[in-house]
Amino acid sequence: MSAMKISETMTYAAPPTTVYAMITDPAFQERKCIEAGAKKHEVAVTPAGEGARVVTRRDLPADGLPDFAKSIVGPTLSVTETYEWGAAAADGARSGTLTVEVAGAPVAMRSKIQLAPTSGGTQISVEGDLKASIPLFGSKVEKAAAPAVVDAIRAERRTGTEWIAEHA
Repeated sequence: MSAMKISETMTYAAPPTTVYAMITDPAFQERKCIEAGAKKHEVAVTPAGEGARVVTRRDLPADGLPDFAKSIVGPTLSVTETYEWGAAAADGARSGTLTVEVAGAPVAMRSKIQLAPTSGGTQISVEGDLKASIPLFGSKVEKAAAPAVVDAIRAERRTGTEWIAEHA
């Protein structure tokens, strides 16, 4: 079974330490969930060695999904995102993993993530594989789910850009 590649980049006009502090701040994660339109959400940020584990669970309306996908997940899409960040390098760069899972649906994205300094600030890149383990309809479900995953990453970038401007 194949998987659909997801590749997104978030760029922020702030140094890596500031961006990392933001993405590991429970208040930022709460706001990200609210701004994504979550009906309800949970956030947990825990230290993990010299990095952190950031888990968000949110219930989103499934309105934008095609009917066949709604028949699988129901009226609400329950999405869990787990970021596992490693220790910082001397320049503030970090790498880790991002897993996105949809409750009640055999759909998951497993990604490598990089937080790295750039000339104008910091870039977070997400390179992942979105996989739907459904015979026959897997690729159809992946195509339906991909825009939602990409939208979530882009919404996080918008929230992060506002957050940095407000906290500068």
